Amino acid sequence: MTKFNIFLENIYPEYAIDEVKIHSDIVKMTECIFQEKSIMLKSCLNNYKYDTICFDIVLMNNEEIHKINGEYRQKDTPTDVITFAMFADSDESERFIFDGEINLGEIMVSLDRIETQAKENNNSFKEELYYIISHGILHLLGFDHQTEPEYNFMVETQNKIKAKVL
Repeated sequence: MTKFNIFLENIYPEYAIDEVKIHSDIVKMTECIFQEKSIMLKSCLNNYKYDTICFDIVLMNNEEIHKINGEYRQKDTPTDVITFAMFADSDESERFIFDGEINLGEIMVSLDRIETQAKENNNSFKEELYYIISHGILHLLGFDHQTEPEYNFMVETQNKIKAKVL
């Protein structure tokens, strides 16, 4: 059975959230994704042997994510999520597994954008947050949404995962 080492950090202390509950739910989301064989066969982890998966999630405000979006994506605007998929975006010859552990990378989420989008989408804050975090996890696994079928797959998967956890 795969172990999950997920680090969650809220660098936006003005935004009070239940980090323990959110962390627990992120682990559940990740477990749900990893139980879906059809997803895992298409992921960047297919054909790799590992015991532990790790990744980080950093919760922040619009100002911080705006800076990161400008620096790394050359976009002068805040966004809801930025994912740095270390394992998936590496050339296969450069991927490494250390003591059975794969570090997938990092997900950065703007709590300000989550709040705004929750209202726009008629979702609760928690529904929107989990939808966006599941989106980031899928990116860490090597999935993208450049084509309509890829986009549809991601949206359907995000909705399934969110429904299982909420």
